[in-house]
Amino acid sequence: MAIANAFCTSLRSVISDADSGVYSPSLPQFTAAKLHSSAVFHTFSNAGVAVSRRRRYTVSCTLDGVDSLSPALKDEQESVSIPLPIVQIIQDPECDATTVEISFGDRLGLLIDTMKALKDLGLDVVKGIVTTQDSVKKTKFLITRLDTGRKVEDPDLLENIRLTIIQNLIKYHPESSERLAMGEAFGIKAPEKKPDVDIATHIHVKDDGPKRSMLYVETADRSGLLMEVVKIMADINIHVESAEIDTEGLIAKDKFYVSYGGAALTRSMSQVLVNCLRYYLRRPETDEESY
Repeated sequence: MAIANAFCTSLRSVISDADSGVYSPSLPQFTAAKLHSSAVFHTFSNAGVAVSRRRRYTVSCTLDGVDSLSPALKDEQESVSIPLPIVQIIQDPECDATTVEISFGDRLGLLIDTMKALKDLGLDVVKGIVTTQDSVKKTKFLITRLDTGRKVEDPDLLENIRLTIIQNLIKYHPESSERLAMGEAFGIKAPEKKPDVDIATHIHVKDDGPKRSMLYVETADRSGLLMEVVKIMADINIHVESAEIDTEGLIAKDKFYVSYGGAALTRSMSQVLVNCLRYYLRRPETDEESY
């Protein structure tokens, strides 16, 4: 009981000093404590803006050299410490350029090397915007093709843009590799847990006007995914007009604007497309000619 009281007294001192920014002396020799705090911010709007902050503390200690923090909590802390890498390629119909948006917590710099790599693909970065929201820094590029000055609509080139950005992200932020499917091929540490393909795969088709449809594909990410999807559609004579690509960690969330015979897909054609994609994407080891 005396040991417990001594630890609790010292622990209260640690938390109090952590809040005030004052250094706290170490605990007695039989214990060593680690204090991890995280801040959660909330913004409210009502005739003005108010910001509140709440602290959450996770405390671990050792007694005779034995760590009290469970392995599960250790893994949770390690995974939380590495932000989710997100790469989005957006086709805004009201913009003459393709938008590329990249975020990786607060760790991204000016991405000069990424801009150079995009220029090496025959692209022109016409504008760059950096914004910060909830401690997440988002870098947005507006890019066009150097040869035409227009937005990028070729699926092959869009996939090259995505892979180039991810490779640069892994190169300059190696820790991101364990949260990206491409980390298995390009990174120093492959993801420990991969999403179940059956659970992660969602496919929907809906009309986007009388002349085209919008196909939404969400599935476990992998290299060449975009071209695999485009090839499947080409084999059943569905034309891909443009695509939007969203890579969120290990999951790909892609939109394709497609047509069949110059018109939106009929219900029966939509079902054929969904069946083909679902069969193929849920069985990545299946021979590509077997569907």
